Amino acid sequence: MYGHVEGLARRLKKGVDGVEGVEGVLYRVPETLSTEILQQMRAPPKDDGIPVITAEELAAADGVLFGFPTRYGSMAAQMKAFFDSTGQLWKEQKLAGKPAGFFVSTGTQGGGQETTA
Repeated sequence: MYGHVEGLARRLKKGVDGVEGVEGVLYRVPETLSTEILQQMRAPPKDDGIPVITAEELAAADGVLFGFPTRYGSMAAQMKAFFDSTGQLWKEQKLAGKPAGFFVSTGTQGGGQETTA
């Protein structure tokens, strides 16, 4: 929402891109909050250069790194909604064998990142 995870993702992408024959691609998950709420929260505009991912696009990836902020010791609702949309992929085992990882961000030390993981 505020760009912290995006900044981490950009740094991770640099590392991924540094591996010969590998290219990282940034995506964002669909926003669940209305424009009005985002404005009231003073959230900056999203980078139009980062497309919104769909669950189906995960199957095309060779591997994935998920980044999400911590909200009261849990992942943000936007990530939860996205993961909830991937049920068919799991049912059909379309992600089986793909390397995956994640990273989290929170605003304070001990702010929930350990329980989010």
